Parts: sequence; C-alpha cells; structure tokens
Amino acid sequence: MKTSKTPSSHDSMSHILQSFVNRASTVVFGKDREIQLALTCILARGHLLIEDVPGVGKTTLVKTIAHLLSLPVTRVQFTNDMLPSDLIGGRIFDPRTGEFKVVKGPLFSPFVLADELNRATPKTQSACLQAMEERQISIDGETLSLPNPFFVIATQNPRQQVGTYPLPESQLDRFLMRIGLGYPDQEAEKKLLREGLTEGGPNDRIEKLDPIFDSTSLIHHQQAVDQVHLSDAIIQYIHAIAAKTRGSGVMGEGLSPRGSLALARSARAWAYLMGRNMTLPEDVQAIAVPVLSHRLNPTEDPTGETGRRKAEDVLAQVQAI
Repeated sequence: MKTSKTPSSHDSMSHILQSFVNRASTVVFGKDREIQLALTCILARGHLLIEDVPGVGKTTLVKTIAHLLSLPVTRVQFTNDMLPSDLIGGRIFDPRTGEFKVVKGPLFSPFVLADELNRATPKTQSACLQAMEERQISIDGETLSLPNPFFVIATQNPRQQVGTYPLPESQLDRFLMRIGLGYPDQEAEKKLLREGLTEGGPNDRIEKLDPIFDSTSLIHHQQAVDQVHLSDAIIQYIHAIAAKTRGSGVMGEGLSPRGSLALARSARAWAYLMGRNMTLPEDVQAIAVPVLSHRLNPTEDPTGETGRRKAEDVLAQVQAI
C-alpha cells in the first residue's frame, strides 16, 4: 500500500493532489474538477452532497474516494420507510446479561455514504444533523463520540423526481459543498463504453488502485490546512460576499455565519491543494459556487440552477480587495 506521509511542505501537496486525481480518473472518467472539489471538502473536514440524475457515477465516485483514503465506507441506502434508529442505533435488551446495551448504527463509521438521502422522510433526514455538526450522537441521553476522521458524502436525486423529499435548509447547511457530476463528455463516455463492459466493471478498477492517504496522514493534512494563512483582506472579501446575499430579499434568507465559515475553510483547503500556505482571492472564487449554491437556493426550485446562478451573480458583483 502506497500512502502519503505527514506533509513536509505545501509544494508536495500539488503532487499528492495530482496523484489522487489521476488515480480517481481511471474509474470516474472526465470529472477531474469534481474530484478536486471532493478532496477539498474532505481536507476542510466537511460533508459533501452530490446531486444528479441516477446513473452518472455518484456512488462510484464516493467508493473511489473512500478507497483512495484507506477508509472503510458504510453505505446506507435511504428509503421512505427508514427510521432514525436505523441510522443512529439504540438500546436493546440483552437476555444474557439482563441489561439494555447500546447498539451503534451505521453512522458510527469513519466514512458514510448516504445514498439517495432525499428518498427518506424529513424525520429520518434529521437524524443526521447532530452527527454532521457535532461529530457525536445522543442515544437515550448518552452522548457517544464519532470516529476521527468522520465524513458524510450523500447522493441526492433531482428533487422533481417521484418519491423524493426536499432537504430542509438546516440539513443542506450541514453540507460544506454541493456538486453535480453531469453527463460525461463525448470522449469520456466512449471510454466508459469501451471499458465499462469488461468483467468486474468499476468495482474491480477501484480495488486495483493504490491508496493515497491513510487515516493518520489524512489528519495531518487536515491540520496543515488549518495553518494556511487567511489575511484580513481575504476575510473582508468573504464578508463582502456574505453581505451581498443578505438584506435585499433577492437572495432569499442570505448566507448564514456558518456559510461564511464554510467559504473560508474551503478556500484555505483549496489553497493548500494548490501548494500554497496563504489564501488568495482566486481560491475563494474557485470554490464559491459549490459552497454557496445550495445555501442560496429556494426550496421551490427543484433543479438547483437558481442557487448556482445567484452564487455566480454575487461573485461577479463583489470585487476582491
């Protein structure tokens, strides 16, 4: 197994990023930008929402990322009859001891794939909130810590499809970023047609990949991201972006302070991936739409296009200092 060591310099991160992208792109064709954003989200200790039509490779991307991170992935297929206890667990009676014991649910995993999250009811969706925000879960008054690292990557079908429930704003806000994969370009789809029919398919290609990180080196990289410098000018730029979304009513409720922090964390992680120890305006611009779009998207818009357009408009109107 070839995994990265504790980072000795920011310059080395560019090489590690390219290795990550190159290996992931042997399974998920033509989606280098989306792979970069997913890694940025993970290094910033955030959760990722992938929204797109079925069959474009959302689950395959998540499995590839988990393998390259050397983390065990727990896949939870969300359905409309799922209960909160199916996620967090609960207490059951043990007849051998005559006592109740805690049985942990699938959320007690370092890497959780929440597949088709919006097919579950709002009550079940809300079971994820404490875990995603606080990295802990309460069961019958007892608070249990989640592993470190801990990530939720959720896939979501388009909200106009039958059998889906809209994710409430409080749930959406727990995701650091939202991305879409879209249909592959012509060359990527022809490559998929050539290689996708081979025995084993993408799962076989995933297993053949050499991991890039292990859990220890991943935590070291996350800690290195925390040391990336965020100047007063960049803080002012992020504040100006947030302020532009508020007050007029054009942007709905506007960006919350949690959203502003998400923008700052993501910009530092992107700068680190680019091999720098300081954040520049272009780092903010590179990740702004994936961070902002789901926070500026009204619930009545089923496509998400409104949120993306609003985020792009804000970036165009706010000048970096």
